[in-house]
Amino acid sequence: MPDTRRPTMKDVAALARVSLSTVSRVVNGDPGRPDLARRIQDAIDLLGYERDHTASTLRRADRASASIGLLVADVGNPFFAAVARGVEEIARERGSVTMVASSDEDPARERELAGAFAARRVDGLIVVPTDGVTAPARVPTVYVDRPPRHVDADTVLTDNAGGAHSAVAHLRSHGHRRIAFLGDRSTLHTAGERLRGYRSAGGDGQVIMDLDGSSAAFDAVTALLTGDEPPTALFTAQNLITAGAVRALRALGSQHRVALVGFDDLPLADALDPGLTVVAQQPVTLGRTAARLLFERVDGNAAAPRTEVVPTTLVVRGSGEIRPG
Repeated sequence: MPDTRRPTMKDVAALARVSLSTVSRVVNGDPGRPDLARRIQDAIDLLGYERDHTASTLRRADRASASIGLLVADVGNPFFAAVARGVEEIARERGSVTMVASSDEDPARERELAGAFAARRVDGLIVVPTDGVTAPARVPTVYVDRPPRHVDADTVLTDNAGGAHSAVAHLRSHGHRRIAFLGDRSTLHTAGERLRGYRSAGGDGQVIMDLDGSSAAFDAVTALLTGDEPPTALFTAQNLITAGAVRALRALGSQHRVALVGFDDLPLADALDPGLTVVAQQPVTLGRTAARLLFERVDGNAAAPRTEVVPTTLVVRGSGEIRPG
């Protein structure tokens, strides 16, 4: 039978004809004599040896794992995928691996996954919280996109109210007064803040909340535009809702008659006809900022928790500049 066991440091030492301690020094970053280091590296390549980070972690006094956990609502959502990219960029600079999981907006699943990350001794957690309390107290944790409930911790947020205000003010400046609001789950901090921004800019049209994804948004927009006194403009407060609204407008042939501004950008938004005007978030910046705060905590920063707010940008492309009538 073929030997399927994992190559060990002892195997590398035997093949390179050096002591085990010499291999250990090279593997841990002390090259020593160049000729020996070369022989050891050749043996590592030939055997396919990989350092056992778990074993080395257990031997360290601080038990640091060189890994962090990232818990998002849905890693399949382009927004959260971009947040993950930002986290990974900073973690990689620190030599840490990022493990990502989706809570599916389920508090029980969120607690289960946070506990699983902690059991694997991650150095810290970055969490997009659901409605529940999430992270184990013994693990440094930073919250991103939404603030936690009943927990005082570092948090990184988008300027949701300010972004929504700018979107509605933009629509009003183009003559719209019947501006409908289509939002995510009403229990979410982001949805509530975007509704607050809508109202602060003078939005007082039809408000539809608790839309679950693009199909629900498609149905809601279709009903609005085929009902009595349809809105002349739409403000869609989440990217999947925006996608459903775009589909509905096109299905009704109304994409050049009804103005639309969405919160958060979409892939190929500039390739639509008309181009999609959006309030663009900075999800990569959210992820990077959260990761920097986390590694400060991992390094021992014991200062009071901070909240950092990342600004948005109104990106004008055409759909939000259609005038009523």
